[in-house]
Amino acid sequence: MAESPVTIVKGGTLAQNVLASAPEGMLIAPAWKRVAAFALDTVIISVVLSFFTAGQLTGNLFNADMLLEGGRYSAAFLMNWFVFFAAFYLYFKYTGQSMGRSLAQRGFRIAIVHDNGTALDQHHWGPRAVAKMVYLVPFVGALWFGLRDTFNAQSKEAEYRTTIDRKHHTVAAVDWSLPSETRLRLR
Repeated sequence: MAESPVTIVKGGTLAQNVLASAPEGMLIAPAWKRVAAFALDTVIISVVLSFFTAGQLTGNLFNADMLLEGGRYSAAFLMNWFVFFAAFYLYFKYTGQSMGRSLAQRGFRIAIVHDNGTALDQHHWGPRAVAKMVYLVPFVGALWFGLRDTFNAQSKEAEYRTTIDRKHHTVAAVDWSLPSETRLRLR
C-alpha cells in the first residue's frame, strides 16, 4: 500500500520541534528577515561613518589604487578598513548589550536569545560581534559565509541557525513569541 500523503507532526511550534530546550510558543525568525536586518544595520553604520568623515571613509574602502600610491596612502587604506571594522564591532556589541539586539533586528522584531529562550548576558555580545565581522570580508564574506549562513538559517538540518548561532548557543526568535520575562529584558 502506498504511503499516506498526509504527515502528522507532533504539536508545538517549529522552535519546539527543532530545539528540545525551546520554551512553549517560541517562533524562529525567518532567514529573509535576518538577512534584511543585517543589510540594514550595515547601511546604518556606513551612513553614519560617511556623515562623520564627509564621505571619505566609505569612498576609500574599495579604492585599491591607494595601495599603489605609496606608504601613506596604503596606511590610510588600511586605517579606513580598521575604522569600518571597529565601528561595526562597537555597533553590534553595544546595541546588543543595551537592547538585546541591533536597531534593524528590533525593527524586524528579531530577538537573539539562548536556546532556552532566555536573554543573552552582557559578555556574550562582544564575541558575537567579532564573529559577525566575517561577513564584511570583501567578496568572500557575503558570497561564501553569508550565503552559507542564509542557507543554514532556513534548513531544518542546521536547526534554523547560522554558524554563529550554533557556536554561541543562540537562536534568532520572533520577539513577541518569547516568554514574558525575556521580553521584559529586551528593549
